[in-house]
Amino acid sequence: MCTAAVYKTKDFYFGRTLDYGFSHGEEIVVMPRNFPLAFFRMGKMGRHYAMIGIAHVEDNYPMYYDAVNEKGLGMAGLNFEGNADYKKEACRKDNVAVFEFIPWILGQCATVKEAEKLLETINLTDTPFHHKLPAAQLHWLISDSEESITVESVKEGVMVYKNPVGILTNNPPFEAQMFQLNNYMRLSPKSPQNMFSDKLSLAPYCLGMGALGLPGDLSSQSRFVRAAFVKMNAVSGDSEEESVSQFFHILNSVEQQRGCCETNEGTYEITLYTSCCNATRGIYYYTSYGNRQITAVDMLREELEGVFLVKYPMITKEQIRWQN
Repeated sequence: MCTAAVYKTKDFYFGRTLDYGFSHGEEIVVMPRNFPLAFFRMGKMGRHYAMIGIAHVEDNYPMYYDAVNEKGLGMAGLNFEGNADYKKEACRKDNVAVFEFIPWILGQCATVKEAEKLLETINLTDTPFHHKLPAAQLHWLISDSEESITVESVKEGVMVYKNPVGILTNNPPFEAQMFQLNNYMRLSPKSPQNMFSDKLSLAPYCLGMGALGLPGDLSSQSRFVRAAFVKMNAVSGDSEEESVSQFFHILNSVEQQRGCCETNEGTYEITLYTSCCNATRGIYYYTSYGNRQITAVDMLREELEGVFLVKYPMITKEQIRWQN
């Protein structure tokens, strides 16, 4: 289970939570422009846009969970169990394996519109990275500073949806998630008016009652509604500190705490990390379940004309700032 979001002040921000029962050794990975990017059926991309994100690196190949490229285009893959459907290789199609999808798009697209053009001929295949790493069942959020889309590979084919809220969680499919927002159109950050009956003297007795009915459980549909409400009503200043702080507050509204979502006996899903990338400046911020202090990696401080991946291990031990 995961939640992805976008946010815009003076700059554009893209990030997500990764909710899972255990870590795969995620790292913050910068891919420079000349890293030799080989695809299973689409040849090699000798030169491409640089990108930064969190990935599991296997055999020197970064399998990105989410990333932003140097042009400000962001992309994240979220669990889509039971609905994702990948195809075998097809003629006259761009056959891209699921684990290659993020670098395929971010390596050559600067905007959502450019990504949409590539998606017209794509065929997402079920090719595994190797026998121990089968194709993950995912759908994706792709965003730039102007617009967002959701991409789902289902039985009917590759579906591309405009995403006006800039939020994505997991099941059900995106169209169903969006439709559910109709059930919450009366929610408001303002105090409610008495619509119950003009024959009763009813009045709010505390602040926040305009959001009564906002779902608070950890299901993906409820997280979609809650994240959409918080994000669409979020207010902050334009400074980097205010914007980043507000973005983390948005995603903290849907984080998962150990013990609240059991997956197996004694095993629980938690928010392993929360990310916020300033896509305008290429700065990747993150927190982890064990480290609430925000850590930053600046892509532009690396040698982007290089050929080697730059990797930073995720800080997972709590860092406490003492004041006395």
